[in-house]
Amino acid sequence: MLEEVNGAEGIINLMKATGALLSGHFELASGLHSGTYIQCAKLLEHPEHAAVVGESLGKLFKQTIGPATIDVVVSPALGGIIIGHEVARVMGCRHVFAERVSGKMQLRRGFKISKGERLVVVEDVATTGASIDEVLEIASVAGGEVQALGMIVNRTQGLRYDIPIVYLVRGEIDNYEPGDCPLCRQGLPLEKPGTKRSQIEEL
Repeated sequence: MLEEVNGAEGIINLMKATGALLSGHFELASGLHSGTYIQCAKLLEHPEHAAVVGESLGKLFKQTIGPATIDVVVSPALGGIIIGHEVARVMGCRHVFAERVSGKMQLRRGFKISKGERLVVVEDVATTGASIDEVLEIASVAGGEVQALGMIVNRTQGLRYDIPIVYLVRGEIDNYEPGDCPLCRQGLPLEKPGTKRSQIEEL
């Protein structure tokens, strides 16, 4: 069940209207199976919707971390790029993204995080938190000071970090290991609407 939190209004309806929220039998980017698939790209392909969601998430960050300046928003590619850019616009700072190369997240394209820069990490949907962990590691190695992390949809079983976490939609959605998936046992066709991490080509 998905529910809007932190004052978000109409986000779930926008997700449904744009095809960003689907029901069926899906293989997620993590390799897990689920009866619910969230593809925020379908929501964010509409600039007007991306602006609304970015504004909402940006306001949450400001409420959470106060008036202190944020130097950069960092996102994992590919899902976090659009929403990260929108949040950066709201917060008046630059935006960089990390992308997967040979299975590992890294900064490319001349992007960098300087020592002492204050930053927030932004993702579209968090399921396992694996990409977020990698981006946090990149920021730590670079000497960046992570103030908070945020996402449109938090569908994890519980993220545990020593920094504030903000999100617009909370979803306690069941995920299954492929060998223990009741949807597979029911014989429901498996859909793969997303691109698995291992299949993402270098850009």
